[in-house]
Amino acid sequence: MNDLPLVSVIMGSDSDWPVMSAAVQALAEFEVPNEVHVVSAHRTPRRMLDYATNAADRGLRVIIAGAGGAAHLPGMVAAATVLPVIGVPVPLRQLDGLDSLLSIVQMPAGVPVATVSIGGAR
Repeated sequence: MNDLPLVSVIMGSDSDWPVMSAAVQALAEFEVPNEVHVVSAHRTPRRMLDYATNAADRGLRVIIAGAGGAAHLPGMVAAATVLPVIGVPVPLRQLDGLDSLLSIVQMPAGVPVATVSIGGAR
């Protein structure tokens, strides 16, 4: 089996791990090579852009991006890569993830982000 990751699971903060770990678990069950990173659109924007820009060249095929609140990570990554991006709205105490969901689904034309249910990383 190829050890190079095909799927990247990224999140805006390590506090998103309880939700995003379900995606990693599902990928492991199907033996899909993956990698996991914390890449913040707000705290480390340059790192996030570098990551997204180079993802396809590194052999990745899909990026699963989880974020809560304003949830800019999936859209910003989608704007910087040709790879498909799946956005996972992470629920927070305020609004229980509705804000994240709306942020991810309301992308401008030309910057598609597939979206799953709130907290639906699996």
